[in-house]
Amino acid sequence: MSGYESLQLEYEGQRCTVWLNRPERHNAFDQSMILELQQCLERLGQQPQVRVLVLAGRGRSFCAGADLHWMQQQASARYEDNLEDARALARLLRTLRLVPRPTVARVHGAALGGGLGLVAACDIAIASLDASFGTTEGRLGLTPSTIAPYVIEAIGERAARRYFQSGERFDSPEALRLGLIHEYSEPAALDARLAALITALCSVGPAAQAHSKRLIAALHGRSPSDPAVLEQTAESIATVRAGEEARDGIAAFFARRKPPWAQ
Repeated sequence: MSGYESLQLEYEGQRCTVWLNRPERHNAFDQSMILELQQCLERLGQQPQVRVLVLAGRGRSFCAGADLHWMQQQASARYEDNLEDARALARLLRTLRLVPRPTVARVHGAALGGGLGLVAACDIAIASLDASFGTTEGRLGLTPSTIAPYVIEAIGERAARRYFQSGERFDSPEALRLGLIHEYSEPAALDARLAALITALCSVGPAAQAHSKRLIAALHGRSPSDPAVLEQTAESIATVRAGEEARDGIAAFFARRKPPWAQ
């Protein structure tokens, strides 16, 4: 795919890296970038040859949130226009969460505001030790509204109460402690860790991964003791066991060969 003004796509094997490509603005997003990323994710989600989708940033930062020049314009716009722009960002985050592929945020430099929301909306996040994070909207008199469901899910309500209201930045070790990222590394080792993760992801059946994402979403916030949960999870594994991918995977195991998706 080509023709994007704010994105670059890089294909390598079964992986596609979507590079946020506004380095002169620290990859801060505006209306155009939001719409491009929305369209890009929708298209990639329909390409079966793409097994893993990586979200990364060109230049010194992952994503510094919303472009302040754009935000200045929106401050004087009609409420209806502001609402539609906010809906566009909310739709983007939802699309990122629901794309039927493993999504990985490769974070370096700043991941602030909406940029932190992108990290939280991805399935997996790995970061460089030099990364910094923050819901810094409050310093501008704003709130992290559209990203809130994803950030709260990642770090918990208690931590969100602090960081939403203080606007403090925090580093990769704190992001790991909070649950926002899954691991961090020295900057020079980040891409090696990413490659190892992608190898692991590509060893798992793609239909199983998509099914797992739907299952996690369906079980969110529900009690394990709920009889409906028992029935749903039993139906889930029964459906998967009867599928072609499971048959191929089990047959490959006993034949001591790689399954079709890991060739």
